[in-house]
Amino acid sequence: MVHRSWLEIDLNQIKKNYQIYKTQLPTNTKVMAVVKADAYGHGDVNIAECMQQCGIDLFAVSNIEEAIRLRLNNIKGEILILGYTPISCINDLMKYDITQAILSNEYFEEILNSNLDITHLKCQYAIDTGMNRIGLDADDLLNTEQSIRFVAKNLNLTGLFTHLCVADTDNEKCIAFTKEQIKKFEIVADSVADLKLKYIHCLNSAGGLSYNNCKYNSIVRLGIILYGLKPDYSNVLPDGIHSALSWKSVISMIKDVHKGETIGYGRTFIAEQDMKVATVPTGYADGYNRLLSNKGHVIINGKNAPILGRICMDQFMIDVSNIENLKIGDEIDLLNTNYNADDMAQELNTIGYEIICDIGRRVSRLYK
Repeated sequence: MVHRSWLEIDLNQIKKNYQIYKTQLPTNTKVMAVVKADAYGHGDVNIAECMQQCGIDLFAVSNIEEAIRLRLNNIKGEILILGYTPISCINDLMKYDITQAILSNEYFEEILNSNLDITHLKCQYAIDTGMNRIGLDADDLLNTEQSIRFVAKNLNLTGLFTHLCVADTDNEKCIAFTKEQIKKFEIVADSVADLKLKYIHCLNSAGGLSYNNCKYNSIVRLGIILYGLKPDYSNVLPDGIHSALSWKSVISMIKDVHKGETIGYGRTFIAEQDMKVATVPTGYADGYNRLLSNKGHVIINGKNAPILGRICMDQFMIDVSNIENLKIGDEIDLLNTNYNADDMAQELNTIGYEIICDIGRRVSRLYK
């Protein structure tokens, strides 16, 4: 591994996060590991293998490329694509035994008109209960029920699912909205109960903690909490669940900068006194957010080192005036368990999901 910019991912912590989360669920509830977006930047194959070792055989991804990569790396069990797959790839869905989300009536009609043998195509129908992203309209119960039954006659329909869009927010309006989403989903699922669909699920990471007493709770789609981060910064996670990811880099240069000199593109930082400045060989091309310019920090030997000037494509500069005995090649922490992606996201007015999903492939992954 090239020690320039790298992630250290603790698979034992991933397993621990899953095991702790599982204790919060009803006894018979199964977990579907959400490994889309390269397992939120952690490496989808490695995380899926780790979850298989824990007995998980349900996985969710975003697209067919992600699904096929799992199959080619011997990931068994059910793989559900939550998003769009081009009609031209329908044969690959069947070839690799992948379950496709049916996004709408129009999407189903395109599949039906593809002139392919689709009787064995495994699918689950998305139900829109208020997010207005994908799925059949739960408020139009008659047409929704008819559509589900029609799909069941033509494809191998294995389930229904919906997504709770504010289950992570603990205020009166959001709680009421989430309960209404669940109620709508239950009415739809009840209307086709005679089909005896195997997978009927509505709970995401946050929903699994707060709403697991709902009727259809046999599956929870475990995403961000599996990786030790919060669906919302205000959430309190069960004790023992922590971020499994650390992002490290090194010092590539140390120099003295004198009072009045400027640092970086645009000369946005002016030294108010003599300083010791170090260069870090990580930049926005690695996924280190440029909005951290002149406001973020890294951690060196337990001390914060502020970012100076604009973050470059491949490098940025930090103030190390108060850190002694530094030398080229010394390791630094961009993220760790004490300053994780959720914390960085607060500085950027975004969410931890974005921080970890943006970490690029040229950042090496080290598993322990």
